[in-house]
Amino acid sequence: MARKGYQEKLAALREDVLYMSEVVLDRLRTGLSALEEKDDDLAWEVIEGDDEVNELYLELESDCIDLLSLQQPVAGDLRFIAASFKIITDLERVGDLATNLGDYTLDAEQERYPDVDIQAIGDAVIEAIEEAMAAYETKDTDACFAIADHDDDIDAMCERASTTVVRELIETEIDDDTTESEIEDLMADVSRFLLTVRDLERVGDHAVNIAGRTLYMVESDDALIY
Repeated sequence: MARKGYQEKLAALREDVLYMSEVVLDRLRTGLSALEEKDDDLAWEVIEGDDEVNELYLELESDCIDLLSLQQPVAGDLRFIAASFKIITDLERVGDLATNLGDYTLDAEQERYPDVDIQAIGDAVIEAIEEAMAAYETKDTDACFAIADHDDDIDAMCERASTTVVRELIETEIDDDTTESEIEDLMADVSRFLLTVRDLERVGDHAVNIAGRTLYMVESDDALIY
């Protein structure tokens, strides 16, 4: 591989990682829309679209391995390829979490907790991923630390949402007229809602992972790598 070709492949890898992030973010937005609108068609679109994310991941994984094995990069190039490999892993997992939202939509029977704004949490985690990928693209280390701070806000939003659901569960009146089926439906709704919050919180964690790998890629600083 000529040196020019090598540099072109590095540039192509960056562009492909950014493209994968756009695909994953589209899946995440669609999953949130499906959940909000109780739209089974959108839910299936997200679920069936997971194959594309997985295929992108495998292709980029192969590209990273080829660059590592054929060129034996050092210093900045090595950190870039390694960071890109870790980032596509995080993106693939975000795609899995988006698929979960599709599954939850198909299982949901009703909106039981209107006081909890799942869409606000969703918007926050989408913004975090967008900011993390922008930091990767522009090598913005200051933004990496800001994303970690942003995740603290997301964690607080998720904790408040979970607390609200648990409190409402405790306050729910169950008497002798409440059937076992009604209790099972209630517990299924609670479980599904808490899983939704947990999955969105994990998306925020993946944004921090991406920021951490970007910071290490640029400055060899592992402050955000857990």
